[in-house]
Amino acid sequence: METHCAIIGGGPAGLMAAEVLSQHGVRVDVYDSMSSLGRKFLMAGKSGLNLTHSEPFERFVQRYSTPEVAGWLKDFTPDDLRDWAKGLGIETFVGTSGRVFPVNMKASPLLRAWLKRLDGSGVIVHLRHKWTGWDSSGALRFEMLEGERLVRADATILALGGGSWARLGSTGEWVDGLRQAGVQVRELRPANCGFDVDWSEHFRTRFEGQPIKSVVLSFGDFQQQGEFIITREGVEGSLIYAASARLRDGIEAHGRAVLFLDLAPGSTQEKLTAALSKPRGSRSMSSHIERTVGLKGVKVGLLHEFVAKEDFNDSAKLAAAIKHLPVPLLRPRPLDEAISSAGGVTFDSLDAHLMLKAIPGVFCAGEMLDWEAPTGGYLLTACFAGGRVAAHGVLDWLKIIHREEG
Repeated sequence: METHCAIIGGGPAGLMAAEVLSQHGVRVDVYDSMSSLGRKFLMAGKSGLNLTHSEPFERFVQRYSTPEVAGWLKDFTPDDLRDWAKGLGIETFVGTSGRVFPVNMKASPLLRAWLKRLDGSGVIVHLRHKWTGWDSSGALRFEMLEGERLVRADATILALGGGSWARLGSTGEWVDGLRQAGVQVRELRPANCGFDVDWSEHFRTRFEGQPIKSVVLSFGDFQQQGEFIITREGVEGSLIYAASARLRDGIEAHGRAVLFLDLAPGSTQEKLTAALSKPRGSRSMSSHIERTVGLKGVKVGLLHEFVAKEDFNDSAKLAAAIKHLPVPLLRPRPLDEAISSAGGVTFDSLDAHLMLKAIPGVFCAGEMLDWEAPTGGYLLTACFAGGRVAAHGVLDWLKIIHREEG
């Protein structure tokens, strides 16, 4: 007897699930609300598709907020992902940071090759199909330009994405519907996001868009060197994203968070104090700081933004500020601007195969689940791996219902 699975969402998790199921003889239909598949995947690869990371597996799995993800990755490791891409004709390489990219750096050739293979395996794609829930008989409801369409399936995989980049299809509109169906869903929150800072108008006008390079960011037990960007509203960029989960949670707990910057990681506070103590003569304070300790431009602008005027005349206090400059953050940037989202369907709502306990035969995969990870290939790898877990869960489910029907 032919079995049928409906997959709702045409991102990496949904398409990987479709691949596994079609390879096992299941008839697969993929439904997506957009006019083309993989839009967020393509956007993520716009400046170079960071597919995964090459660091040791034991360290790799520690990047995730929940232990469940580690189980997915044991069955589909970063090396497995690279081999899978190679099978599509996409060679990869390891960059100097340890991140893994396609040789041509682009997402579109991989997606085209993948969709061609899925088409060849019989996967049918339905675009501009917005899922709106179930009818009273359990049929899937889709809103189309032509009206409503009802679809019946032996199993369903929801791979609806989180709540960031809504224009690409990840709207988070599914949250209320699943909650009404008895599924526990944590509020979607921004992850890998920027933050608002109450810049002075002078600082904002002068330094908006400028990078802050070679600094160490500290917050609680987090400490990492890197760079970020000054925005009109505040701060964003790789170093900010790396700390964003802790910063966001700190703001939620205390109303605000204060990160600390070491603007001169290559020097000690004592050396800075000695250098700044040299006579300034007729030079401006900014020129003096540049000449004695090498700081200029936006870094000096940050000092003027957060250091009291009188402390510029105290070499020890100014050196302490350079090594430990407080930057108060007001709030995360809106969810729709974030690279990814935290929250979603809780793991308590799912069995080990990612099937919803409240709705047997319905599985969830990808970013709509309650996990998060930093940028660097971790998000994509887990979406691919989670799609495979959901697909294997469907295969087990189909065996169960066939035994019952038999």
